[in-house]
Order: sequence, then C-alpha cells, then structure tokens
Amino acid sequence: MKIALDAMGGDFAPQAAVAGAVLAAQRLAGKAQVVLIGSETEVRPLLQQYGPSAAALEVVHASQVIEMGEHPTKAYQQKKDSSIAVGYRMLHSGEVDAFCSAGNTGAMLVGAMFTVKAVPGVLRPAIANFVPKLAGGYGILVDAGANADCKPEMLEQFGELGSLYAQYVLGIARPKVGLMSLGEEEGKGAVVTQAAHQLFKVNPHVHFIGNIEGRDLFNDKADVIVCDGYVGNVMLKMAESMYDIMVTRNLNDEFFEKVNYETIGGSPILGINDNALIGHGVSTPLAICNMIIQGYQMAQSGIVDQIKDSFKS
Repeated sequence: MKIALDAMGGDFAPQAAVAGAVLAAQRLAGKAQVVLIGSETEVRPLLQQYGPSAAALEVVHASQVIEMGEHPTKAYQQKKDSSIAVGYRMLHSGEVDAFCSAGNTGAMLVGAMFTVKAVPGVLRPAIANFVPKLAGGYGILVDAGANADCKPEMLEQFGELGSLYAQYVLGIARPKVGLMSLGEEEGKGAVVTQAAHQLFKVNPHVHFIGNIEGRDLFNDKADVIVCDGYVGNVMLKMAESMYDIMVTRNLNDEFFEKVNYETIGGSPILGINDNALIGHGVSTPLAICNMIIQGYQMAQSGIVDQIKDSFKS
C-alpha cells in the first residue's frame, strides 16, 4: 500500500510535511510506503537530514504549488503539474491508495470532483470531521465545510455517508444518526432541516434518532451528526477555540486534548471514488503524521467500496 502526501501543502510546508511524513513512515513500516509529492530540490535535502529513517520514503517531483490564497478551480486547471494535481492523478491511476494534503482546501475539493469524481448517486461529496465523545471514542460530523447551502436530500446522504464511515472505519456496529437542529422536536429547525427530518424517518439505511442540539455534540446521543457545511464548520471552529483557550490558560484535560486537531490530523472527503483527506492549513508534523495514518486506515477499511455498493441500490 502507498499513501501519498502533498509535501508543499500547508503554512509550514515543506518542512512540517517532510517531518510528519518521516514520522508516519516509521509508524507504518511494513504496512505502507509514504510517497511525498513536491519539489525535489526542496524535499530531498530535508529528507537527507533524517538519515536512514527517511530512506523508505519515495519522492515524486511536482514543479508547481497551488498557494492558499489562489482561486481553487482556476489554479487546479492552470497548474497541471502542481503537487495537488499530481497527487490526484496518481490516486486516480491507482499508483497510490490515498492522498493527503494540508494545502488549499478548495483545490482539494476541485481535484476530487475533476479527477476521481463523485460516486454515482452521490449528490455532493462532503467533508467529515471527528468529534470526541465524553464516554470515549469518536463520532463523526458531516458536513464540515464543503457545502454551505444544502438541499434536504443532500443532508440525508450525509447521514448515509457518515453512517458507513462510522461503521467500517470507526467500528461502530449500528451508528446512531442525529440531525443538528434548533430543538429536539420534529417540527423545529429551518425549512431544509424539517424536510430532511422527514426523509430520515423513512430511510432504511440509517439508524435515525431524530433531532439533536448543539449541546449534544460531545455526548452519546448520536454517533453521526448531520448538518450543512456552514453549521458544521462554525461548530468545529468553536470547539477548536475552546481547546486553544485552555492551552493559553495552562489547563490540561484528557478529553479536550482529543479536540486538538493534531490528534486526528485530517478530514476525509466522503462520497468520491477514492481515499482523499484534507488537513488543517497550520498542520504540525504530528498532525501531518496522523493524517497519513488515517489515510492508511481509510484505504485498509475499504470504505470507498462500501459507499459505492451502498449507493448502487
């Protein structure tokens, strides 16, 4: 198995990317090979600093970089030899089993849609994010930022995608799916949320437990939290700010350590024909390492095939 990393993606690339890749390669030794995609003249000297521990890493040259501030679609189309474009081509051709990047989020989404494409039947791929649970383990939130405006049918599919991921990757036998709303009552929420509720009620593919509220993010009411990308992104950034505040106040708590983005490292794009993950722009070597590990776990689980089979019916 090979897991590819955009060596030029992120605010601290390529240094943080290379350091994280070396760490991940050590952890995956004997299981998977890490492939770095980026400028050889920048990446190879950094690898040499790690000596024998970096010997197992492969480097694939890419002469261009899509910067954080660039327009995603234009940059992806114009920069054919960017590290993101090369990574997606390798993913599509089967040369690698997963592709990870902490670079331009929009370009990662554009690349997913243009290259590996959405699974037939999926209206809109979504970004998933992981939510620690007070009783232990993690739940999954879908969507975390890919789709700000959603139709009821899209929210229903987010629940299906998240449920499959929770089952096959997180190991939750019968994931509970909750719809984020203004209140627990069926009639609460925006028009779109109310309509999605009715779809979920008759959907045989998910274990729908009804509406949930913001205070249910970390409890055990739902394993899969469904919302549009606008709400999901705001909630996650709020949770991240709580962790940041605790750090600045020198407060240590085992639960809130799990809220730290470094612990998971990346967010999978669900509903596309292959394994792709997006990391935080400020990713540290530890975050990069954990994103690569998660890419390996996705590929090993066969989650994409499970999604394809589910959406055939």
